[in-house]
Amino acid sequence: MSPRLSTVIELRTPAQIEQMKPAGAFVASVLTALQEKATVGVNLLELDALAHQMIKDRGAESCYIDYHPSFGASPFGKVLCTSVNDAVLHGLPHDYVLQDGDLLSVDFAASVDGWVSDSALSVIVGTPREEDVRLIETTTRALEAGIAAAQAGNRIGDISAAIGEVAHGAGLGINLQFGGHGVGRTMHGEPHVPNDGKARRGFPLQPGLVIAIEPWFLHTTDEIYTDPDGWTLRSADKSRGAHMEHTVAITADGPLILTQR
Repeated sequence: MSPRLSTVIELRTPAQIEQMKPAGAFVASVLTALQEKATVGVNLLELDALAHQMIKDRGAESCYIDYHPSFGASPFGKVLCTSVNDAVLHGLPHDYVLQDGDLLSVDFAASVDGWVSDSALSVIVGTPREEDVRLIETTTRALEAGIAAAQAGNRIGDISAAIGEVAHGAGLGINLQFGGHGVGRTMHGEPHVPNDGKARRGFPLQPGLVIAIEPWFLHTTDEIYTDPDGWTLRSADKSRGAHMEHTVAITADGPLILTQR
């Protein structure tokens, strides 16, 4: 999930970043399990149940189940987002069986020992479409570019510009309503990390800043609307979307991916 919320920007000590690593490892492990589970014939509710059981087994806490921001119609009620095909963000798990060729994006955040990590990935179920493969590859390259720019001494705009350059180079439009965000004791905080912008602008990146970097793109539009379920965001023209995300700590030695799979 990726709303923009106003909070104080906090920097973490090296010891606190160490304390955040178990949350990142757990979130990564859940996404890996979900990626393996997401096959033809599997129900989205089965994916949510798997994540729920892993949360319980780990003694972790869901960041989603009681989440009710201003843009949500009600408390989310599930523990992960499952966005299929023309859905790209905040997909509310429901009674849907994955079909051959579906493009599935899964977004998951959890708290372990009071520290949160947030990550997302997109996968093709069964037989891939070439255009979907290219979209996921572009979104992945944009994430990698954003992470590479997450260097102490740079600014938020350097991350945004790096992501945007990849998207524009692939001929994709970019929706700026939702983007990356600060991560720490809660799932969403400042600074906001747009998926396009100008280099050398915005908040300075300092060691101890922990952010979620999350490019998401649609095939042929940058316009979205909210599904009747009050949560799922879909493309205005029914084109498919992809979403990739990692939680990253800025360190003196470069970006540290806490949710590395």
